[in-house]
Amino acid sequence: MGVISNGTTLLDAGAIDSGVPTGAMTLIKTLTASSSATLDFLNGASNVVFDGTYDEYVFKFYNIHPATNGADFTFQADTGTNTNYNITMTTSYFRAAHGEDGSGDSLTYDAGRDLAQGTGFLQVISGIGNDADGNGNGTLHIFSPSSSTFVKNFIIRSCTSYEDGIARDMFIAGYFNTTTALTRVRFKMSSGNIDSGVIKLYGIK
Repeated sequence: MGVISNGTTLLDAGAIDSGVPTGAMTLIKTLTASSSATLDFLNGASNVVFDGTYDEYVFKFYNIHPATNGADFTFQADTGTNTNYNITMTTSYFRAAHGEDGSGDSLTYDAGRDLAQGTGFLQVISGIGNDADGNGNGTLHIFSPSSSTFVKNFIIRSCTSYEDGIARDMFIAGYFNTTTALTRVRFKMSSGNIDSGVIKLYGIK
């Protein structure tokens, strides 16, 4: 026996209908850096889905290690077949910090790192140390990237062992100021290559 609400089948023979949002995360693609200049996710290429299939897309970063000490891990997006990666963004950037020696504790709105209708790459993780155990980790959520009606909102939460022995926790939010569907996302360091690390892309219905 099925469960139907307002003409929509929710359950059929005890199974959730495939068209019903469940909030479950579906792994779409994993990219692993190895002295990589960029890591790119392009809808329709190499089994990447980044369209209206999911309402929310989540990128997770694991052990991002830069070749250059103090480099920032950054991202941008583009539309259609464009490869300029210069979509206009407006963002808000907060960070908390605390040093290994107990000093340098702060909670700051970082105006120098946010964008106000900027077209550059946004710092997702700032100042990652390239010492042997230095790395950055985090999560980026992009909502409805294929919408032709709304701007594309995103939120970021990331953390790192900063280049000078400071733990940093970053809280970032913003939007791509376009009603054109986003089709691709690029990640890169502000200087040098991504020496190592993993990025996983998930979809959420």
